Amino acid sequence: MGSIADALIKRSIMLWLAATILSLTAIGVGGMMLATLVAERVQGSGSAINVAGSLRRLSHRMGSIVLSDAENNVSDPYVLREALVHFEATLKHDALLGVLRRDQEGAAMQAYEQVTRTWIGQLKPLLADLARPGARAPVEVHNALMLHIDAFVDQINDMVARLEEDTERRIRQLRATLLGALGFMVLVALMGLYLVHRRVIQPLDGLVAGASRVAGGDFSARALHVDQDELGRVGQAFNTMAEAVSQSHRNLEARVQEKTAALTRSNRSLALLYHAISLLHRAPTAPETYRAVLADLDALLGLEGSQACLRAKHGGPATLLASSMEHCDNRGEAGCAECLAKVMAGDGVLDYQPGPRGKLLNLPLRDLDGVYGVIRLALPGDQQLEAWQEQLVEALVRHMGIALGMSRKVEQERLLALQEERSTIARELHDSIAQSLSYMKIQASLMQPLLADPGRADAAAAVLRDLREGINAAYRQLRELLATFRLRMESDFMTLLTAAVEEYAGRGGVPINLDIHLEECRLTPNQEIHVLQIVREALSNVIRHAQARQAWVSLSHQGGVVTVEVEDDGLGVTRTQSGAGTEHFHYGLTIMGERAQGLDGRLDIMDRPEGGTQLRLRFPLARALHQAEVS
Repeated sequence: MGSIADALIKRSIMLWLAATILSLTAIGVGGMMLATLVAERVQGSGSAINVAGSLRRLSHRMGSIVLSDAENNVSDPYVLREALVHFEATLKHDALLGVLRRDQEGAAMQAYEQVTRTWIGQLKPLLADLARPGARAPVEVHNALMLHIDAFVDQINDMVARLEEDTERRIRQLRATLLGALGFMVLVALMGLYLVHRRVIQPLDGLVAGASRVAGGDFSARALHVDQDELGRVGQAFNTMAEAVSQSHRNLEARVQEKTAALTRSNRSLALLYHAISLLHRAPTAPETYRAVLADLDALLGLEGSQACLRAKHGGPATLLASSMEHCDNRGEAGCAECLAKVMAGDGVLDYQPGPRGKLLNLPLRDLDGVYGVIRLALPGDQQLEAWQEQLVEALVRHMGIALGMSRKVEQERLLALQEERSTIARELHDSIAQSLSYMKIQASLMQPLLADPGRADAAAAVLRDLREGINAAYRQLRELLATFRLRMESDFMTLLTAAVEEYAGRGGVPINLDIHLEECRLTPNQEIHVLQIVREALSNVIRHAQARQAWVSLSHQGGVVTVEVEDDGLGVTRTQSGAGTEHFHYGLTIMGERAQGLDGRLDIMDRPEGGTQLRLRFPLARALHQAEVS
């Protein structure tokens, strides 16, 4: 049982703290009980000593009474008897007997018995004889009595000394008991403090220091106290927690490094895509664009090389735009044709093929309408693209394909616009120059018989004037048509529109205000040509027929519909149409109406409420461009 208790105390701080406190309590209580016991034994010793000391006084008093009676030759037995009774009562006093009974075998008890025997055997009989009435004793008896009293007093003194020694001895026992209890308590307290320091303070200091190190980022901190007691178990739990935190921190650091690497890759990928898109936006088919993009791609993916081939537009040979592949046998047109044939026959899945120094990967440059070219990547060894690299390459190739597709579409739209413009030119030539020539042909046929008859010279002169006016009108129309035909879309739409407004303002001396609110709206090339020609025709009418002092041109966009307005403060539509020399005006209105129909729009010409003419053209944006703008 003792070993089990010791083991429990060693394993539990609370148990040994409780044992220490109980030990201190037991020592204190024991010391107090012993002190109480000793105090009880000392209690009354002072009274007993006083009583024993009074016996000496009473002995001398009795001797003094006897000597006084002898010297005065008188006898007062009553006084001596009273002194005898008082002495004997004092000899049997309870305080004295109570102290003496505590130690029946002690020296004080023996001295008391000696005093009692001397009193009963010697002094009391002598004093009793002298206390009888009329008793007379010789001087010798008195002297002998005084000698006995002196010897008796010495015995009483010895008894008093024994009582004092006994009292002092008990007081020393009390002092020793208290000092012993105090010393033992101090010893137990010191041992308790040592154990508290060793098993509580030091482990707590270690835990606090370890927690501080963990808080400071040092996850290698461990508690040294890992015993089976409470703080030892706390230390074990702390070590377990620190190990878990350290492992978690290592995992977090690894994840942070992975995320950092992923973000770095993403940033580099986004930078490459941004650079590539900006280059493709400026020049989607330029070799310099593809050389720059492929160089960035080689550096980012660690490729052995790459090349870009462009499919022919009208059945011609494939074009090698750019190449950084030094170890490829098929770098020319034949290789491009071979790559194009492979991607055209593929199913869209990444196809890795063996190459001279590793693997080759062919990716088509395509959009929803078709394939425009191919990108070939040379990977070192048996390496294949990682998932993020595949996503990057597919996104890049997709943007290249979209850029090429848009370039092809813009080119096709420009060709369509050119065809439409040629048709418009043909109609204008037919409606103006051709009719004027036909009119002049009729006038020439009328003039021929008149010239043969001299009498009809006046009529011939009139026909000649009409012919001259027709020729002048045809020449003027030709000059205007030539100015219109020379219009080339070599600059952006806003610049051309501004130049047209400035041209007509300078030609007619009429201030023209231009107000454009298209925001991010983009017109197709066909729409730009039609809008520009309608504005030019309208301004031509303002300068030639309206007699205006001010004109306004505005373009706006809202809800996918573009509105073009040309206004002036001149004569108005009705007066202009009824004026002389308005044939060209009517031709112009007809041609503007046809252009509005080509835009799928509506052209309205009306009088302004403030005076003058207002031309309003409304047409929808191309659906694809409008969807791109909204997105």
